[in-house]
Amino acid sequence: MSKDFSYHHLYYFWVVAKEGGMTRAADRLGMAVQTVSTQVRELERSLGYALLKPEGRGLVLTDAGTAALQQAEQIFQLGEQLPALVRDAGSAPAVRLAVGISDGLPKLAVRHLMQPVMRQPRLKLVCHEDEFEGLLGELALHRLDVVLADRPAPPNPNVRLYSHPLAASPLAWYAPASLYAAARKGFPQSLASVPVLLPTAHGAVRMTIDQWFDRLGITPNLVGEFEDSALLKTFGAAGMGVFPAAELVQEEMMTRYKVRRVGPCEGVEQHFYAIAAHKKLLHPLVQKLLPAAR
Repeated sequence: MSKDFSYHHLYYFWVVAKEGGMTRAADRLGMAVQTVSTQVRELERSLGYALLKPEGRGLVLTDAGTAALQQAEQIFQLGEQLPALVRDAGSAPAVRLAVGISDGLPKLAVRHLMQPVMRQPRLKLVCHEDEFEGLLGELALHRLDVVLADRPAPPNPNVRLYSHPLAASPLAWYAPASLYAAARKGFPQSLASVPVLLPTAHGAVRMTIDQWFDRLGITPNLVGEFEDSALLKTFGAAGMGVFPAAELVQEEMMTRYKVRRVGPCEGVEQHFYAIAAHKKLLHPLVQKLLPAAR
């Protein structure tokens, strides 16, 4: 790059291009139009190419100007981030925790399970949501510190993973206001007539719900299946159907989704696990998650 190149000149050009003209750029910069024009011409001279050309009563970018603007955007966006980056680097180091969240896990329950670490000073929480098997692979490669799931890791002679039970919650049935009376009348047999939403077989709890229906001799009026629990609750709250959910987060769920508890799903529980890879020294925040440590 030419020794004559100046980032000040580039900045003036960037403002002109963003504002769409010399006059508006001069107003933004609090400078005379002639001064701004001179700075842009100096940049063009140092680069050896015209960056702006007249069109009608205004100015438009040349091809070289378009390329210069793209680079200027990156340069000045990075510049805007610089103070925060320096401030963070100069202060106390962050404590990073990379958590894998199985895609079928209730999101409200995840926040509940994470409470033991949420007050950690300088916490930098990185959450990845994916299918269970994919998360275990990332954990085995030590790209994640812990995986939260609704089932333990399966035995694998090649990978040493440890599953720690975190909590278990009974399930209950919830309904939006439009379906509550019908669902409540003759519950649980009412689930054969009112529309019902269920998690897909992707979630570990689906099998136990199906077994519950079989024990009671009920064929549910199934109108929707969802892998994502938050999506299931959203559609249920909108009136699509009655749905099961963990009582662990009942109060918050009823407040957020404006649904009412219809009745228990007796004998059915949803289990939550923290899965960690074998290490000589377990991440201190993962240790905080485990009930034994608490």
